This record gives sequence, structure tokens and C-alpha cells, in this order.
Amino acid sequence: MERMIKWACFLASGCVVLLFIFALYIGTLLPDTFSVTASGGLSVAGMPFLRAAASGGDAVASLAGGDSYNAELTIGGLVPVKTVRAQVVERRVVQVSGAPFGIKMFANGAMVVGFSDIYTPLGYKNPAKTAGLRMGDVITSIAGKETKTNEDVSAALQGLAGSPAEVVFVREGMEKSAQLTAVRDASTDTWRTGMWVRDSSAGIGTLTFIDESSGTFAGLGHSIHDVDTGTTITLLKGEIVPVEITGAVAGSAGSPGELKGRFLNGEPGGDITVNGETGVYGSVSGNWGGLGMEIALAQEVETGPAEILATINGQAPQSYSVVIEKIALSSDSPNRNMVVRVTDERLLNATGGIVQGMSGSPLLQNGRLVGAVTHVLVNDPTRGYAIFAEHMLTSADAASMKAAA
Repeated sequence: MERMIKWACFLASGCVVLLFIFALYIGTLLPDTFSVTASGGLSVAGMPFLRAAASGGDAVASLAGGDSYNAELTIGGLVPVKTVRAQVVERRVVQVSGAPFGIKMFANGAMVVGFSDIYTPLGYKNPAKTAGLRMGDVITSIAGKETKTNEDVSAALQGLAGSPAEVVFVREGMEKSAQLTAVRDASTDTWRTGMWVRDSSAGIGTLTFIDESSGTFAGLGHSIHDVDTGTTITLLKGEIVPVEITGAVAGSAGSPGELKGRFLNGEPGGDITVNGETGVYGSVSGNWGGLGMEIALAQEVETGPAEILATINGQAPQSYSVVIEKIALSSDSPNRNMVVRVTDERLLNATGGIVQGMSGSPLLQNGRLVGAVTHVLVNDPTRGYAIFAEHMLTSADAASMKAAA
């Protein structure tokens, strides 16, 4: 009997240790701050075993939007997990879209997108490389003259006629400078530096939602990158225009598919003011349609069935079935909060799953907007990453405040 008691005590101690290790692990999966509604309190849909209680005697019954309090998260009210900050917010309603839109963007400078050696009487040279320039650098001035366009760069170089000059450029958010001396191209009789630059970009994406209270739109769920360099385009100005989807190239393992479409004539449907990690944002004009729907808070999203609104033909979005397979409440990547798998045979037959151009397609669950698709998994086009709608709403609010400032 004594031996059995010892074994029971040993097993019980082991269980307690494992429970505390599990609690520590769960704590690493949770963010430091949650948004909550005044009436809803804090609970995590994917972790029903967690209990939340206000700590330090905080009274939460009378809190309103903008207030906050500390909350102690525990397993079953017994084992402590983490103390987090609960920020009280109002439940927001937006117009959920899913419509395709065309994007026209002009960079705040001329981006270096390639190099080619120049034939001179003294042999092949590349002054841009010699000066230390790299792909993705954004040229903002040459010899003190602003270079916002390709034409500005060319005019500055021809005006210098081979004289050395300071070139100012932005690399990874830092302004730098170098000495650049153009050489005469023997084949064209012009002054060149051996770098190719681009000042604009265009493409197709999906409009996620419109906040009618501020007239702000949100789309894509990720920033717009230069196709050659992979560098985020530093925005000078941009606009969105209506698009008609004319077809799709189906994706397969190792080969992402894409939507094909054409820009429609007419006035722009809005101005892009922000090209950020969580998407593109700006002011909207015209009628883009949409369905009024509440936005889910991140912790309200759960694994399981959901819907995606996507347009793969024409201009009208359709609903397709998907499954949310994984959720990362605490993620280093701002736009990879979920893994989504397409299960709808109609969408799988038409596109193979998620394709380029579907970025920004809204995800719906339990009657709320929970997120938007952002990336396709290249080796499995039936799956993709998605961002929480709450994160896009925060960025949309920031864009609205920036525009009003």
C-alpha cells in the first residue's frame, strides 16, 4: 500500500509539472495585448480551457471604448499562464467586398531593378555597381536634383555629361549617398550608368472592406513589392480602378497561378495613401458595393469551416468553402496569422486553390469578417496564409488619421 501511495504521489507530481510546462508553452502563443468589447470580456476561441479575470482589483463593469485593464489568464482558473493587457474597443461594422481592383502606383523615387554593363572605348563598365548601388535602392536625387521618375534620372545624367555627382538613395529605409560618374555608351552616344530603374507599378488585387465611417478602403493584406527586386515600393501616389476578371491560370505545386483581368475605363475608384505590411489603404470613391458585417477580434477566430469571398470571373465575388487550419495569435509576421485550405471543388477546379490576384479576399466565419487571404503556399496552392481582419482595421484607422492630419 505504501508503495502504491508513493507511486500515486510521484505521478501526481509529474502531472503538476507537465501542467505547468504546458502553461508556459501556452503563454508563448499568446500576445501581450488583446482587444475586447466592453460586454464580451476576454476569452480565446481556440483555447476554451483558458479563464480570464481582471487583476489588481481592476473594475471592468463600467469600462468603455478606449479603456484598458490587466487580465490574468489561467488554465481552468487554477494554473497561471500569463498576464495580458485587455484594451476595450467598440465592435466595428464594415462593408465587406471581395471585388477585384486594379492598382496603379508611382514610387517616391526611381527604383534600381537591374544592371547591364556598358560598352565604352575603354571596355565594358558599370558605374552604378562601382558606386555601390544595389537592386532595390531607390534613387531620390542626382547632383541635388530630385529624381522621382525614370525621365528625371535620365535628364540628370545627360545634363552632367560625365561629371561626377552625388547620388542620394534609400536602402532598407535608410538614406545613403555615393559618388556616381556616368560613362558614354559607344553604341547609343548617350551618358549611362549601367542601372535600370522603374518608377511605377500596376497589378490586380482584391478589395477586402470599406469603412464607410471614414471613407477608407483596405485591400491585399500585404504590401505591394517590385516584381524584380521583391522590395516594397515606397509610395509617392497611387489609385485603384475597377477591374474585370477575364480568366485564371490554375496553380500547381511549385507554380503559383494568377487571375487575369483588364482595367475598366472610367474615373479612379479611390486613392492609395498607404502601402504597408498589412495591405494597401486609402480613400475610396464611387460605389464598390459590399455587405455590412461585424469584424471579429483575433481571439474570436477558430479553426474549422469558413468562407472566402473571391472573384474569379467578371466583377462579382462568390462565396467558396475553406477551412482555417492554423491560427497564430502571436506571430512575428503581421500578415501570416492563419493557414487556410480551400475545400470548395468549384474553386479548386477553376484555379487549383489560391492564386495571385486573390490577395485580400475576405474570410468569413460565424457571420463575421475574420480576415483576408495574403499568400499562397507555393508547394501547395490549396493552402495559403491569411491576416486577421482586426489587424487590417487598425491599419485602416491609421491611414484615415494620416490622411486627416
